[in-house]
Amino acid sequence: MADNTMPGTAGPTRREFLAGAAALALSPPWTWSDRTGLAGEPSGLPRPARVHDVVVRGGTLIDPGLGWSGPGDVGITGGVVAEVRESIAESEGRRIIDAHGMIVTPGLIDVHAHVYPGVPTLGIDPDLVGIARGVTTVVDAGSMGATNFAGFRDHVARAARTRVYALVNVSRVGMTAPNELARLDYVDVDALVRTIEANRDIAIGIKARMLAGTENDDDIEVMRRTREAADRAGVPVTLHIGGQTSPLPTIVSYLRPGDVLTHAFRRSGSILDANGRVYPEVLEAVERGVWIDIGHGMGNLDFDVAERILDQGVLPHLVSSDVHDGNVTGPVFDLPTTMSKFMALGLDLDQVVAAATSTPARVFDFGTPVGSLAVGAPADISVFQWVDQEHTFTDSSGNHRTGPGRMVPYITLRDGAPYGVSRG
Repeated sequence: MADNTMPGTAGPTRREFLAGAAALALSPPWTWSDRTGLAGEPSGLPRPARVHDVVVRGGTLIDPGLGWSGPGDVGITGGVVAEVRESIAESEGRRIIDAHGMIVTPGLIDVHAHVYPGVPTLGIDPDLVGIARGVTTVVDAGSMGATNFAGFRDHVARAARTRVYALVNVSRVGMTAPNELARLDYVDVDALVRTIEANRDIAIGIKARMLAGTENDDDIEVMRRTREAADRAGVPVTLHIGGQTSPLPTIVSYLRPGDVLTHAFRRSGSILDANGRVYPEVLEAVERGVWIDIGHGMGNLDFDVAERILDQGVLPHLVSSDVHDGNVTGPVFDLPTTMSKFMALGLDLDQVVAAATSTPARVFDFGTPVGSLAVGAPADISVFQWVDQEHTFTDSSGNHRTGPGRMVPYITLRDGAPYGVSRG
């Protein structure tokens, strides 16, 4: 069933969006062939050998990590990828998911979202913006700090069908305060390191938000403490730019190989200098291994800025949504829409899929091989319709761009089980 929402034009209301996403669990918009003999197959007839529990057949498979871009089928056994080849016969699967005319990718990874409902007030249920939208792995970008991490772990990460990870806010109060950096004593290095060490399975990095109004405008002290905590814990930093008092080149100097610079394509405080050129210091940071992330959000993607940056040959390594309850019905919607926006800006399908699958898996240690359909990996798979008609997209500044089409979620599997359907 195609999603007829038109991002950038007349989008759904928040109530309509949430109701529609929740309905995916009850009425999945797809059909599959059940070849178990329980769906009308005559009894007593010989049955062909079954090799896989599920086969996803007939789609265009895009897996940059495998170097695969073209026709390809995926066989799933025991919840993991058992086989990828150009064609797997229907007789080789107990259940068949027909993906003809569809795009098949590893389950998408959104490395920047806010999925702690109520913390901040804009936090949203991870499954509504995760697995229901083709995203099997979501990283919360600093909603919680050391003080309230336990609640996130117990009530969000453990309960979600989506794989949920966290960047721990450098401030121990997380985003429960209007400005979590208004007091420097909130930036407690010891508490931050203890929290990460006690939650290694889901705490995969640190989030530092450079906000206007840091105590004494001392954003350098925030960066110094952030760097100390990251080095002690052995995790990357994701640096939110846009509100820093110090010059951006000074802030960026604290980043090390493997760290992430997010909100790079925003209108104010982007990686462009006063002359509209990418800061040389940012280019140097990229050369030494710093990753560039989008983090669309309410105010962090401007098409004009993006085009200037792309025209200088600087491409985002990571495409992320920064989705939350305040932008889920526009302008962000979800990660596939954000990916489609960058296709409207000139990136190709393989590039945006890499930026939401194989590259995030290189940046963060998820503890399991997500972002790939390599044999033995969890069978996290996303199937998308490509709506092949011109579509108008809207950025965070209200600018519009028209693209050739868009990706619409069709079916999502985690560990080989389609969302909303029992594995039995």
